[in-house]
Amino acid sequence: MRRSYAIAAGFALLVAGVLIVAAYVYDNGHKDTIAQGVKVGGISVGGLTRRQASDKLTRELLDPLRRPIVLRRAARSWHLSAREAQISADVAGSVGIAVDRSREGNFLGRTVRSLTGSDLNVDLQPRMTYNDHAVVRLLDRVRNTIERKPRDASVSFSGTGVAPIPSAAGLLVPAGALHRRIRSAILSPTADRTFTVHMDKVQPKVTTAMLAKKYRTVIIVNRAAFQLQLYKDLRPVKTYKIAVGRQGLETPAGLYDIQDKQVNPSWHVPNSAWAGKLAGQVIPPGPADPIKARWMGIDGGAGIHGVDPSEYGSLGSAASHGCVRMRIPDVIDLYDRVAVGTPVYIA
Repeated sequence: MRRSYAIAAGFALLVAGVLIVAAYVYDNGHKDTIAQGVKVGGISVGGLTRRQASDKLTRELLDPLRRPIVLRRAARSWHLSAREAQISADVAGSVGIAVDRSREGNFLGRTVRSLTGSDLNVDLQPRMTYNDHAVVRLLDRVRNTIERKPRDASVSFSGTGVAPIPSAAGLLVPAGALHRRIRSAILSPTADRTFTVHMDKVQPKVTTAMLAKKYRTVIIVNRAAFQLQLYKDLRPVKTYKIAVGRQGLETPAGLYDIQDKQVNPSWHVPNSAWAGKLAGQVIPPGPADPIKARWMGIDGGAGIHGVDPSEYGSLGSAASHGCVRMRIPDVIDLYDRVAVGTPVYIA
């Protein structure tokens, strides 16, 4: 009886030994095979050899990343190649880690797991990199091509009048949001790699409507035509005949504004050679005062004033000492229509 037990025990040991050897041989023969249930970046590589897994990851993970990033705006497009972006995925390293994870434990456990079809349920994240500076350069190319600064409304002054230059909205690429969208897709083999470039409008600080309020009243002095033109809300409303400075004492050209206004002003004679003995004196209103009815002083020293009716013949010529002369009814009319600060453009 004891002999029968001994034989049975020996047989059992022999079988166990054979199974262990078989398991060892089986495991050793699959040392280059990845266990079932192992994924790399969501791609199943279970049951594959190193070479097979490497080929599959190259095909399904790396090859899609080699497609360029494309930005589109209407008919324009900008491209960023994988080479420019320096996109890389460590396929060999990921396969090596997958194999190492598959070889964890002892050969008996690995053999049982393999023969029973048990899964490891491991999803390894491959080491993937790109150069973000290349993405920034791509966005800069887009912005430099299609972005536009807003244009404030302004006016153009000339001897012929006031020409409003309308405002225009600017265009701005929301680069931050676009950058984030590219970053989330650039290392994803399944993400769309074509992006539409949206634009934000940037409103100007000064609109055309604001311009009309800023320039409610403007005076244009056309020295060549001997005319003073009054503009209201950027439209001409009245034209006056004037005299301007004679040769050597020309009315100064440029953009000025009315500095002060006076009714029946005194004449503060300038200290100039042409004034002779009157230089530096103050001539009160009266027959000796050539400045009649009204005075509108212009930044720059000259002014707009009325003249005695006996001097009306000088209108339409260069006859003054630098000021703008007008008929008395005209200067009174103009005086009541303008304020201190009104722009005066002398051409």
